Amino acid sequence: MTEAINWQKSSFSGPDDNQSCIELAPVDGAIKMRESDDPDLVVTTSVAKLRAFILGVKAGEFDHLI
Repeated sequence: MTEAINWQKSSFSGPDDNQSCIELAPVDGAIKMRESDDPDLVVTTSVAKLRAFILGVKAGEFDHLI
């Protein structure tokens, strides 16, 4: 039997379940990501790669994209 994935979204996404956001879930030592409005499309990455990305976001490396 497959265990259910416990998806987590940012509190910055707001309380409305209809808002589009990125959801993350730890699965077997990896991190799965999906968009809430397209939950069938799932991307898997490593913890190290996600950590590097988050550090880049916090450092402002992607500010020009928004």
